[in-house]
This record gives sequence, C-alpha cells and structure tokens, in this order.
Amino acid sequence: MSDYRFNVFGMFVSVLATDTGWKTFIIGAEGKRRPAEFIVPNSIPSEELAQYLGDLFHENATPRNNSVMPIE
Repeated sequence: MSDYRFNVFGMFVSVLATDTGWKTFIIGAEGKRRPAEFIVPNSIPSEELAQYLGDLFHENATPRNNSVMPIE
C-alpha cells in the first residue's frame, strides 16, 4: 500500500492506497493520523491527488499557505 502525504494549504493530509480505494487522514501536529471527513474517488489516479486536493480545499488557501505540496 502506498501512502501519499501532502501539505494542503497548511493542513497535513495522508491519502492511503488500499485494495478497496483511497483512505484519507489528517495528520496532527504530533504526527498522529485521524480519519479525514472527505473522500477521494477511486477514479482519481495517484499522480492527480495534489490537483484534486487543491480543487477540493481551494477556499482554505491564504497568502502564506497558497499551494498543495507533496511531503517526502
């Protein structure tokens, strides 16, 4: 299973690829994950996750946090 992590306008998100589709998590300041209250459709390929998250959360953008960046 692959775990894709992103900084989404200052919010840290994990999108986990499972056998049944994507599972989403919010990563807290202490590094713990909790289930997120949004879904990623199974039809979204991994290379389009950042774009999808940007489209989903664009209203959270601020001058300081204005992008979706992968976290290595």
